[in-house]
Amino acid sequence: MALLPSLLTALLVFSYGPGASVGCDLPPNHVLLSRENLVLLNRMSRISPSLCLEDRKDFRFPRATVDGSQVREAQAISVLHELLQQTFNLLLTEHSAAAWNTTLLDQLCGALHRQLEALDTCLVREMGEEGSALAMQGPTLALKTYFQGIRLYLKEKKYSDCAWEVVRVEIMRAFSSTRLLHKRLRNKERDLRSP
Repeated sequence: MALLPSLLTALLVFSYGPGASVGCDLPPNHVLLSRENLVLLNRMSRISPSLCLEDRKDFRFPRATVDGSQVREAQAISVLHELLQQTFNLLLTEHSAAAWNTTLLDQLCGALHRQLEALDTCLVREMGEEGSALAMQGPTLALKTYFQGIRLYLKEKKYSDCAWEVVRVEIMRAFSSTRLLHKRLRNKERDLRSP
């Protein structure tokens, strides 16, 4: 459950600004949902990260996936979608339900679901037929591998409270790493709107 809140934090970072990307207009409440997700994610912390120092792990977040200079515009939406989808999937497990306050978890999952629906529309519009091919390569494949590592870690740690806290913090870091990509998307959109 901690992963989803962190991914939501990432979504919040992606959603600074007008709430649109690469020619795809997201709903006006997209930014508000992202902020709500960040608040929920922070509220979901049940133990202090300092109590879990021995459980820390470097999950090797694939920073190139969110480096605005290395990700093509068409892939940017796919990367954001994959990050949110993987977080959403992680939070829907029975293990996550046991680790978090279910009211907060349900609120977070609902907000993530709404954001994913908006991004689904953008993904189809922006990527069309090439979308499925792009989803299996480069940045999105790296994110799938990253989340698989997180799932294995949780299993090895027997889904302990500390393991979930470490994962929650990790996802928050991953989301904050998306700022460069978001900045590039905003700049690209301004360029598209300029005469």
